[in-house]
Amino acid sequence: MWHGVIPAVTTKFKDDMSLDHAEMERCFALQMDAGCHGLIACGTLGEGNMLTHEERIDVFKLCKGATGAKPALMTISDAGTRESCDLAKMAAKAGADGLMIVPSPIYHTDRDETIGNLKAIAEAADLPVMIYSNRVGYRVDVTPEMMVELADDPRFVAIKESSDDIRRTTEIFNMLGDRYNVLTGVDNLGFEALCVGAVGWVAGLVVAFPRETVAIYELIKQNRHAEALAIYRWFRPLLDLDVSTYLVQQIKLAEVIEIGSNDRVRMPRQPLKGAHRARVEKTIRDAIACRPSLPDF
Repeated sequence: MWHGVIPAVTTKFKDDMSLDHAEMERCFALQMDAGCHGLIACGTLGEGNMLTHEERIDVFKLCKGATGAKPALMTISDAGTRESCDLAKMAAKAGADGLMIVPSPIYHTDRDETIGNLKAIAEAADLPVMIYSNRVGYRVDVTPEMMVELADDPRFVAIKESSDDIRRTTEIFNMLGDRYNVLTGVDNLGFEALCVGAVGWVAGLVVAFPRETVAIYELIKQNRHAEALAIYRWFRPLLDLDVSTYLVQQIKLAEVIEIGSNDRVRMPRQPLKGAHRARVEKTIRDAIACRPSLPDF
């Protein structure tokens, strides 16, 4: 169902920290113009947990307006199942093509709780679901064995595989075949995951560098691995910025430098400063200075 490069977009704020609809429309259009295959609203990178439900729906509607016939997904990431179900119903009413569900960002659920939470949210919205499996960031591991148990429900269609262990992708295929569309959710494992069978990339640095991200995906799809690898090796220092506690601030700084956006974030986050900012800015500018020419694809 879902494949290709699907950005987990950032949420843009005005000086007063209200939503900047115009800037999001501009940024989302850049993604789609570069050939991205959909958008995901209000994930970790989108600061979803810093937004009210109403704000999340506003951001989602902007994504939906940008994607046209391509999918726009809403991230569901609330502490409680009740609140998650409420947002899932709101997303369905707003026209979401599907949900990306984080099992539980606060209380770290056990196996039965995780499965029960995912099933309840899927049932509430009755939409296709991408399971966000991120044991590193959220300390809840949706294992292949749990995916087997969820496989009887046709609403579970995809996995955002973010375990940070490239072996997990192959384990999912070995246990479940093609039951789920597997997409990588770790930027600096993008090439590796696509080469072992992932059908898509829920990407972060794509919001600043969409053409390069799409090029890697399309070239691998065409079995032009050497060309894709050359771009990926250039891209790696930037992709590493996604794997950090400060991924939001770092990627928004990349947007400042590359696409002329802003790096406003909602508290308690604060924009990067001092030596940290200087180090990240140097990484970004150094990469831009030696950006490779992209082949036709």
